[in-house]
Amino acid sequence: MTPRTTLAIDCGGGGIKASVLDDSGVMHTPAVRAPTPYPLSPARLVSLIRDLSEQLPPARRVTVGMPGMIRRGIVVHTPHYICRAGPRTRVVPELLAAWTGFDMRTAIEESLELPALVLNDAEVHACGVVTGTGLEMVITFGTGLGNAIFDDGRLAPHAELSQCPVKWGLTYDDYIGEHERLRLGDAHWSRRARLVIESLMPVYHWDRLYVGGGNGRRITGSNVAKLGPSVIIIPNAAGISGGVRAWEIAPHQAPNA
Repeated sequence: MTPRTTLAIDCGGGGIKASVLDDSGVMHTPAVRAPTPYPLSPARLVSLIRDLSEQLPPARRVTVGMPGMIRRGIVVHTPHYICRAGPRTRVVPELLAAWTGFDMRTAIEESLELPALVLNDAEVHACGVVTGTGLEMVITFGTGLGNAIFDDGRLAPHAELSQCPVKWGLTYDDYIGEHERLRLGDAHWSRRARLVIESLMPVYHWDRLYVGGGNGRRITGSNVAKLGPSVIIIPNAAGISGGVRAWEIAPHQAPNA
């Protein structure tokens, strides 16, 4: 066991992946994955993370990325895990109450007996790719829309862009999420993804935008080309590899910060 091996957990709306990485971000073993179970209480997610960790080599610390608004390891709001059968299904009041204010970091630390860092999943994704120069933004397309912003390498306060209304009374999660990709097909969905990115350009004026998540790679080449050189498609694996660098690039979110 190396001095700073990191167990990285990427929690999505459809699946949860985990691997152990060394200090340079190299995986010690292929990632293991489990479908996201619903209904999903905090205790059930913590138990699933523990089950995945037991399939992997030992680590010295753990990074968890999960959807929603997370502040210093505490869940302010998570959009998918409060639903009865997953995204776009009925919100269960008991789950909403259980997740709101849940101290995920402490729960993980107590379950795995490791120091833990819990961030929004797009923020962990971003930690795997940002250069630390200028205003860098990450957008992830998956079950819904994820986002993170870094200014000269410092993580900005999280804004849950996924919940903003965009069109026809729909949020970004509704408008560009996986359910819409399946309904529209990749070609039509890709155009919609490009229009979303173009609409955000005058809002953020980024120096560089990274587009990732499970569906980032599905945006067609012709639509990517129209976005210009400041937009870069990145692999979804950054959601795991970013778990190492997150301890350096988001220190104010780390334990005892």
